[in-house]
Amino acid sequence: MKHLILPIFLFLITGVYSCKESNSNTAQIFRYNEVSAISSLDPIYARNQAMIWIGNHLYDGLVRLDSNLNVIPGIAKSWTVEDSGKKYIFRLRSDVFFHENEAFGKNRTRRVVAEDFAYSLSRLIDDELASPGAWVLNQVNHFYAADDSTLVIELNQPFPPFLGMLSMAYCSVVPFELAEENNFGRSPVGTGPFHFKAWKEGVKLVLNKNPRYFLFKDGQRLPFLDGVSVSFIPDKQAAFLDFLTGNIDFISGLDASYKDELLDAQGELRGKYREEFKLLTSPYLNTEYLGFSMETPPMGMDSTSYRYLRKAINHGFDRKSMMKYLRNNIGIPAEHGFVPLGLPMPVREPVLRYSPERVAAYLDSAGYPGGEGLPELKLYTNASYLDLCEYIQSSLAEQGINMQVEVNPPSTLREMMSTGKAPMFRGSWIADYPDPENYLALAYGPNRAPEGPNYTRFQNQHYDDLYRTSLSITNDSIRGRMYWKMDSLLSEESPIIPLYYDEAVRFTRKNIKGLEPNPLNMLDLRRVMKE
Repeated sequence: MKHLILPIFLFLITGVYSCKESNSNTAQIFRYNEVSAISSLDPIYARNQAMIWIGNHLYDGLVRLDSNLNVIPGIAKSWTVEDSGKKYIFRLRSDVFFHENEAFGKNRTRRVVAEDFAYSLSRLIDDELASPGAWVLNQVNHFYAADDSTLVIELNQPFPPFLGMLSMAYCSVVPFELAEENNFGRSPVGTGPFHFKAWKEGVKLVLNKNPRYFLFKDGQRLPFLDGVSVSFIPDKQAAFLDFLTGNIDFISGLDASYKDELLDAQGELRGKYREEFKLLTSPYLNTEYLGFSMETPPMGMDSTSYRYLRKAINHGFDRKSMMKYLRNNIGIPAEHGFVPLGLPMPVREPVLRYSPERVAAYLDSAGYPGGEGLPELKLYTNASYLDLCEYIQSSLAEQGINMQVEVNPPSTLREMMSTGKAPMFRGSWIADYPDPENYLALAYGPNRAPEGPNYTRFQNQHYDDLYRTSLSITNDSIRGRMYWKMDSLLSEESPIIPLYYDEAVRFTRKNIKGLEPNPLNMLDLRRVMKE
């Protein structure tokens, strides 16, 4: 009997939609694939993009971000900030209801009140639930519902990025009546534009339209779609073939298995696909970089020589050529520093351009003229970035810097970075919230791995003082200048060598309308429709 479960499940899912579509030409089901499996639909475990995307379909928070990363109202219709930036008072909408469920009694739903948010935030920091997002509330002293429509959050000290952090899926509201149940992660209830219908783990997830969602556009209640169908095909090439044959409507990201099939050398959609597909790109708050463990310099090298070696490597390869030949010009060469372009900072000039002359001068200062006598380096990476690392390896070798490249599984590489066992590694940092602090925290001394994200174990007193001071400044312009000073110091010391600022790349069928890319690569289906 167990072999019949999957076919029956798929029959029920496809049957609902195929019957609906056969009887009506207006049914709109958006279909996409997730390469990564998901283990829970509870928002407090939304630690990766796959879970965040689905969480954004099912849940809402106090605030959200628009396509330009501005914080805009969510369930909170307005807010004020008091006590020099330490006290946030949110006033909630009165027309937001949870998805229907028998646990709510005869009405099958109820209105969201401030106490629901107090409960949901308390789950986030509950040690027994062990949410990976508990850090979001590290700056919070306490929170409480002043009344049904007013939530108060008080911080230990001012922290300007906090409002943007509340837009994360971790901070979504859930009902206490259902979240207390052990199976909430498999049968969730939220307030989002779609409600849960069915899920076969590793196979398919189905969401249906929430008929009483609280947002409207041009007088029409959102969402426009009737449902969302998510498949879980782990092989990217197989998912790409599903896209070509019309089984899914959308693919995200640029994978080597189909990159050159879809795009030409200039990063444009090839002519044979332009009639059927659209290419959507936007800046993406993800910086790819090389990191150096400051605690394990190459054999016999003192700290001064090690610093000059890092600076030599920082100018030892052509980022523009790397993007042209290996990424089809999808992405921006990271010549401006570690913090990607588009975040609130003063305009920065390119300071990390390719310069063999500088490389030679830095190697002389390090005591290794022309690379003579320089110990061989080893760069740790995973298979997805082998081509980039080999390009850097070849470029550096021409200038006397010899380097091996060792490929490891992603989980092994993360472990080596966290424990300091990778003296030189390829890493990436995707912003959780739209503030430069999110990047600059990677070099803050007290954030030393494995407790924090400082995988290089960089320690600089001046940098740490700037970082701490910036957190107490509520003036955006002044804080932005401090961020610039920190990013400039990182370029000078080079514990982190930025490679490129990524771009979000999406391919959709021509009949998909209203799908907007954004710098956090969120998937917002509220205003999407199929023609």
